[in-house]
Amino acid sequence: MMKRSDVAWTLVGVTAVLLSGYLLYQEVRNISLAELADSLQAIAPPQWLLAGLATLGAYAALAWYDRIAMAHLGKKISWWFIALCSFTTYALAHNIGASVFSGALVRYRAYRSKGLTPQEIGILIIFCSLTFTLGTLLSAGCVLVLQPQLLARIVEGPPWVSVAIGATLLALIGLYAFGAWRQLPPWRLGKWHIEYPRLTIVARQLLAGPLELLCAAAIIYFALPAEHNPGYLTVLGVFLASFSLALLSHAPGGLGVLEVTFLAALPELPTVDVLAALIVFRGFYLLLPFALAILMVLLFEYGQWSAKQSETSGR
Repeated sequence: MMKRSDVAWTLVGVTAVLLSGYLLYQEVRNISLAELADSLQAIAPPQWLLAGLATLGAYAALAWYDRIAMAHLGKKISWWFIALCSFTTYALAHNIGASVFSGALVRYRAYRSKGLTPQEIGILIIFCSLTFTLGTLLSAGCVLVLQPQLLARIVEGPPWVSVAIGATLLALIGLYAFGAWRQLPPWRLGKWHIEYPRLTIVARQLLAGPLELLCAAAIIYFALPAEHNPGYLTVLGVFLASFSLALLSHAPGGLGVLEVTFLAALPELPTVDVLAALIVFRGFYLLLPFALAILMVLLFEYGQWSAKQSETSGR
């Protein structure tokens, strides 16, 4: 039976999709499919290749999240198993939405088969979420400080506000690193308690977190035309804002939210070209991994079922 909170977040997600869909329709109603097809065809083969490599980089960084968490727990599991588990987890969670299916079930099934306890898996999941949060804070802080005019693309405000927000985010990262250096008391989240990791682990978190976001944003950047392109840092900043809004909205795959945010924040680019770049992003980062993830889940469950059948027949 679904909890009230699950129902509430599902309604939030549906509302976000409907509202974003309406706003998106207002933006693209005059664009034909032929124009969109022309924009996709205008993307050169090297751009497709670079977007594909950026996708591989993003999912490799996500697998690194799990590997870092394993190092924090002091566990050793095959790199390939971790990579496949991480890929499947994030491919499903990105598409279905965190409010419905966070990927925790996939990790639980996979890592239980390797002997991890439920508590250890819970810590691993929280630790990976923390790595993503640190990556977002660090990336956003750097972009806001380096590109203070970027905030005006999303909300109105003077450049100093952008620098102040960015500096605050970077200060939070500094406090986390300080806590790890001084080994302050662990954080407590209900029945869970998370100890500050070693500084070497923190260093890996601060590399892996931003790397995933940098690669994901690069998919869109490489798919955009060179003419009137605002530059990678601007695309990264808009991506961080749109991705954060998509997560807060609980819309599956950020459906509509990404598109509306990008179209509003990149007015110098033709609407059809922005949409084409986002289609490339959805295809490479969301839909293709989603299809592969479903296949992997089916193969894993079939393997588990076959193993149980073999044990039963051997008795």
